[in-house]
Amino acid sequence: MTGVYSSADFLAMAPVNTIVAFAVFARVGAMMMTAPAFGDFTLSPRIRLVIALGVSVVLAPAASSAFPASLIEAGGPFALPALLIGEIAAGLFLGLVARAIAAALNVAGQIIALQMGLSLAQIFDPSQEIQGAIVGGFLAVLGTTMIFVTDLHHVLIAAVRDSYFLFAPGGFSGGAVQIGDMAEAMIDALSFAFSLGVRLAAPFIVFGLVFYAGAGVLNRLMPQAQVFFMLMPANLLLGLTLLMLTTGLMMTVFLNAFGERMLQFLR
Repeated sequence: MTGVYSSADFLAMAPVNTIVAFAVFARVGAMMMTAPAFGDFTLSPRIRLVIALGVSVVLAPAASSAFPASLIEAGGPFALPALLIGEIAAGLFLGLVARAIAAALNVAGQIIALQMGLSLAQIFDPSQEIQGAIVGGFLAVLGTTMIFVTDLHHVLIAAVRDSYFLFAPGGFSGGAVQIGDMAEAMIDALSFAFSLGVRLAAPFIVFGLVFYAGAGVLNRLMPQAQVFFMLMPANLLLGLTLLMLTTGLMMTVFLNAFGERMLQFLR
């Protein structure tokens, strides 16, 4: 007669290595689902699955020492769900922090497009899966490319590896789910991303203030002329020139900030 097994029975019967590998895959898969580049809509789910499985296979032996000797908690049948919830929460947290920092490029792109008069030029942004300003989409794709070119995606994988020392496996009681600290870190990451986006777009903010202030003065001197329509081509040309001159600097500042923020999760 076949009985119905609870999660506690499954934990008791299953090899510890199997449980560790499954738990590691839950954390890595959650991170891959939300992290920039890895979690983009344009990337095939099959590719994400293969990458998550590959990283989990490599990471499982190193992470096995972080798991307690006995995976059966006092909660009994709730041991396995608590373990998986903790692993998924830790992975989602790491991925969302990285995506929040990467969103600084979208903030900068929206501000730049507004100053250049391109805010109505919309394009599909693969990082946000919505229509966004064309400059924001360009910067987001360029930033994702530069993350891989400069091997900063290795920092994401290393952060998952060292996260077992920051968020010990075991669900709520084991320490993986630290809601207060996670919420504080997410708020800090979001505020930093917005601040970084404004700083990246600072040259265009100054350019917009000077340009539109000059256009306003000229409009007062020549009220019969359509000054803003006459100056729109010049605004676009100067804005594109400034974008060409500052793109390299913006990417350097963004990559340094992204690396520093993700390095805080390393031992």
